[in-house]
Amino acid sequence: MQDKKQQNNIQHSERINATPLLFAIFMIAICGIIYELIIGAISSYLLGNSVKQYSITIGLFMSAMGVGSYLSKRFYKNLFDVFAVIELSIGLIGGMSAILLFASYAFTKMYYLIMYITIITIGILVGLEIPIITRIIEEKENNLRITIANVLSFDYIGALLGSLAFPLILLPYLGEIRTAFLVGLINISVAILIIFKYERFIKYAGGMKIFSILLALLILIGFITGEYTADSIEDSFYRDQIIYKKQTPYQKMVVTKHRDDLRLFLDGNIQFSSLDEYRYHEALTHPAMSLAKKRENILILGGGDGLAARELLKYDDVKNIVLVDLDPQVVEFSRTNPLIAQLNQHSLDHEKVTVIYQDAYKYLEETNRRFDVIIVDLPDPNNESLNKLYTNLFYRLIFNRLNKGGMVAIQSTSPYFANEAYWCIRKTVESEGFYTSGYHINVPSFGDWGFTLASNTGFSKDNIHITVPTRYLNDEIAKAAFYFGKDEKKAHNKVEVNSLTNPVLLQYYQKAWRSY
Repeated sequence: MQDKKQQNNIQHSERINATPLLFAIFMIAICGIIYELIIGAISSYLLGNSVKQYSITIGLFMSAMGVGSYLSKRFYKNLFDVFAVIELSIGLIGGMSAILLFASYAFTKMYYLIMYITIITIGILVGLEIPIITRIIEEKENNLRITIANVLSFDYIGALLGSLAFPLILLPYLGEIRTAFLVGLINISVAILIIFKYERFIKYAGGMKIFSILLALLILIGFITGEYTADSIEDSFYRDQIIYKKQTPYQKMVVTKHRDDLRLFLDGNIQFSSLDEYRYHEALTHPAMSLAKKRENILILGGGDGLAARELLKYDDVKNIVLVDLDPQVVEFSRTNPLIAQLNQHSLDHEKVTVIYQDAYKYLEETNRRFDVIIVDLPDPNNESLNKLYTNLFYRLIFNRLNKGGMVAIQSTSPYFANEAYWCIRKTVESEGFYTSGYHINVPSFGDWGFTLASNTGFSKDNIHITVPTRYLNDEIAKAAFYFGKDEKKAHNKVEVNSLTNPVLLQYYQKAWRSY
C-alpha cells in the first residue's frame, strides 16, 4: 500500500522539483570521471606504462557501467531509496579507493586484484545512477525526449569539468588520496541533498539521514587526515626518510635523506644520490666538453637539479648555458633548498646560466640558436611523453641546433639492465646522421649506467683529456668506459629505430625493467 502511494505521489509533477535531480546528475558526472582518473594516475605512478593503465581503467570502467545500466532494470520500486543508497555506496568506496590502492601496493601482492575490483564496483554503481535518475525525472516530466536531453547534457558537461579539474587543480594541490576523499564527500553530499529534499518519497528517510551524515563525517575525517595517511603509506615505498614531497603539475617529487645520502625521486624513479651523483654527472658532461671544437654556448635539456650545470661551469671558456626544463618547481626547489643548492654549488643562480621552462622538444622546434655542446639529461623513457624525447625526430632537431664540430652527450639508461633500450637509443641517434660512440660507468645508486656520445663530425675517444677538477673521472677511466662486455653488447644489432609512430624503445624499456 505504501509503495503504491509513493508511486502515485511521483506521478504528480507539481509535487517534484527536478532541478536538484539535474544538479545531482551534474555532480555525479564530475565524480565518475575523477574516480577513473585517480585510479589511472595511481596505477601509472606505481606500475608505469600510463597508456596501458588508463586503457585498462577506462575499458573496465565503461564495461562495468554497461553492466550497471543493464542491472538498473531490476529496480522498479522505491527509486529514490535506491538512488540514495547508490550515491552513499559510491561515496564510501570511491572515497576510500586511493588509500586502498596505495595500501594494497605497499603491504600486499594483490594490487591488480584490488584495482580490478575497485574499478568494476565503482563502474557498476555509476552505471546504475543515470538510468535510475532518468526514470525518476521522466516520471515527473512525462516527456522522454526532454528528459534524455537534459540528463545527457548535464552528464557530459559534468564529465568535462571533472576531467579538467583533476589535472589542473585537484591532483597538484590535494594529491590522489585527499582528492578521492573529497570526491567521495561530494557523492555523499548529493545523497544527503536527495534524502532531505525528497524525504516524502523515501521509504526509510529517517534511517538514511542518520547513516548519510555519519558516513559524511567518516569521509570528512579521511580528507582531513589524508595528508598524514599519504605520508605514512608513501614512507613505506622508500628506504630512507622522506624530508620533502610535492605533486607538481608534471610529476611527483620526493626527496629522502639518510645521514649524508640525499636522494631525489621523480614519479618514484631515482634521479640522483648525493653520495655518488658526481660519477654520473662527470661522465655525462666531460667527455663531450673535452672533444667539442668549441664550448662557448651550451644547451642542457633536462638537468633541473643543476648538477650538470655545476660541471659545465668548471670551464672558463663557457660563456652561456641554456637549461631547458619542463618543471619550474623542480628547478626552484633545487635552487632554494640549502642541501641541494650546496650540492649543485648554486649553479642555477650563476650569471652564465639561463633557465627556460619549456618542453625540450618544443624548445628545439622553436629556437634558432645553435650550440657547441648539447647535454641531454632527461629521465628514462618510462612513459609515452618521455619516449618522444628519445625518438629520431627529437635527435633530428638536436642535429639542426648543433654547430659544426659540436658534441652531444645523452643519458641512455643501463646497457646491462636495459640492454635493448640502451642500444635502441644509440641506433636511433645514428639514424639521424650522427657519428656516435657509447660508453658506460658504474654509479653505485644506479648500477651500470650508459651514455651516448654523438657529433656531426667524426671523433675519437683517444682525444679525451679531462682538464678540469673531478672527483672520479680521469683520462684513463674515460677511455676505458667505451668498452663493453659481451653481455652488454648482445642486443646492439637486433634493435629497431625508435620513432613517434613506432615507439619500440618504450617496449624495450618496460620489458627490461619488469625483471628488476
